[in-house]
Amino acid sequence: MHIMTVCLGNICRSPAAEAVLTRKLDEAGLDGVTVSSAGTSDYNIGSAPHQLSVEEGEGRGYSFGSVATQFAAEDFDEADLILVMDGSNEDDVLALARTPQDRAKVVRLGAFAGDTTQGVLDVPDPWGLPREAYVRMYDQVEDAVGGLVRAIQDGSVKDVVAAQHARR
Repeated sequence: MHIMTVCLGNICRSPAAEAVLTRKLDEAGLDGVTVSSAGTSDYNIGSAPHQLSVEEGEGRGYSFGSVATQFAAEDFDEADLILVMDGSNEDDVLALARTPQDRAKVVRLGAFAGDTTQGVLDVPDPWGLPREAYVRMYDQVEDAVGGLVRAIQDGSVKDVVAAQHARR
């Protein structure tokens, strides 16, 4: 299984989600799952993750090795699950979908959060905001990634994805 995390610029949220997910999958002993990230824009292609994203992530024990890339329609061919950070990212990725099967792979990361009673929450973009925004971002990403790892373990990923698609 290949999971791709996607945000706008691929320097804050999606590399953070990639780092968190990579470590949590490893801790859970889930072999055979790979993770990558991309952005919907071309703003930061080739750039390392944002300094505040890296500092907060490293402080939590995560490591970073990716550089920013832009999501392309061909990424649907490689990814089994595409985790977008917000509704705008979702719209941008869905606009590139070529088939219903492509569309079926796209879900907001927040769909896996511990509390979805008020709907699926976006992971707000912290770019340009103070450090506290990155702290909140990581708290939200860690919660949702924990839910995703549990869903992989218990085989309920497709159910969560289908439930979010029903809300679209």
